[in-house]
Amino acid sequence: MSGISLYLWIAFLSFLPISELRGAIPFAIANQVPWYAAYAMAVFLNALVAPACWVFLSTLHKLFLKMGWYRRFFERFIERARNKLAGKVERWGWPGVAVFVAIPLPLTGAWTGTLGAWVLGLSRRKTMLAVVLGVLVSGAIVTAVVMLGIQALEMFVKKV
Repeated sequence: MSGISLYLWIAFLSFLPISELRGAIPFAIANQVPWYAAYAMAVFLNALVAPACWVFLSTLHKLFLKMGWYRRFFERFIERARNKLAGKVERWGWPGVAVFVAIPLPLTGAWTGTLGAWVLGLSRRKTMLAVVLGVLVSGAIVTAVVMLGIQALEMFVKKV
């Protein structure tokens, strides 16, 4: 894969709620994108999730709530986000959201962090800051793990 389609896939994976940068960075590096470019692109695009999610929640979300299937899906998603984030936000405030987003595990990224902060009533400005900080740290962790994995694999192959 090369050219524009590669970068569109990286952008898509960075913005997708399931993969976010946990999927975009390994994908980019596996497709010969230098680690620093993969990190910068995935972090930048994943950080855009917070304002995009906030705009959605303050506009289209209100229209979609009229649809039964959307309401049921959203209520389940909200409950999970609230349960995961409530303790951290009550204990640490907005830095708790940053820590939550920084942990590169499934359902702990920018989408869930922004949604949880919105549900818990955090300000838009603090949410954006928390998500950007969390995404920066998460991206660094994912990039380091991928690069260490590549080095370990290369060392193993040389020994074999």
